[in-house]
Amino acid sequence: MDITQLRAFISVAREGNLTRAAEKLHVTQPAVSLQIKALQESLGLQLFTRSAGGMILTVEGNKLLPLAERVLTDLQELRRHADALQASSAHLSGSLAIGTILDPEFIRLGAFLKLLVERHPQLSTKLAHHMSGSVLQEIRDGRLDVGFFLGDPGKGFHAMTLTPFTYNVIAPAGWKSRVSGKGWKELSRLPWIWTPPESAHHRLLSKVFAQHKVQPDTVALVDQESSMLDLVKSGVGLSLARESIALSQAHAHGLVIADAVELSTELSFICLEKRQHDDAVKAVFQVLQAVWTH
Repeated sequence: MDITQLRAFISVAREGNLTRAAEKLHVTQPAVSLQIKALQESLGLQLFTRSAGGMILTVEGNKLLPLAERVLTDLQELRRHADALQASSAHLSGSLAIGTILDPEFIRLGAFLKLLVERHPQLSTKLAHHMSGSVLQEIRDGRLDVGFFLGDPGKGFHAMTLTPFTYNVIAPAGWKSRVSGKGWKELSRLPWIWTPPESAHHRLLSKVFAQHKVQPDTVALVDQESSMLDLVKSGVGLSLARESIALSQAHAHGLVIADAVELSTELSFICLEKRQHDDAVKAVFQVLQAVWTH
């Protein structure tokens, strides 16, 4: 059964005549006959009887006609909605500057851009990689339209939380006795690999050390996660690492995870609150939501 067969059934029922139904449908009379025959065979029912006056609905045909009309209406409505969505997607154009952070796999950048291109092929994107705090500032200053961020961006921003996650404190191999069971006060006395104010590491650690009224012993300042890991592996000091990275590094290189502390945050996608209803911005949020709910 298909939509052409339904149209033929409804048209013949209304006209009571194959020739007039064919004229209404702009097809030949034999084509209408074949569509009616195919529909009857697929349903296993006789829908019409022939008479000198034309085509007469059977009892079964009379019962199915309202259902067929309703189905056809629903299919036409579905087609209209699909066409409208397609037109909306095709007409969405322009350029969008997107701030990225961390590694592409963690933020699902590949899947995000693939779906964005499929849904909105006329919308071009420009990616700029930053630390989390820099993305926030660039969006505030209008140099980025949207971006990934760690934590709550605060007032003036619209944010969608993508996933919560945990940071662990990692230490060089052989430091288990120095970090095992130790709280933030004890850990602050050990050497720390520090990060710039724009990084999520800096925000999270500064807050927790301030709460404990201590200052960490910072021995190096780096702005790349890979550099932090290299310095920890080299025995320089402590650092933060996402739980998944901390576990893999502990397994691969014998790094030690401090077992008494951890910090929680979330990966978010943000824009200025006043721009959340812009067509392009709204479309990007919808695409990202689809990526993270599958």
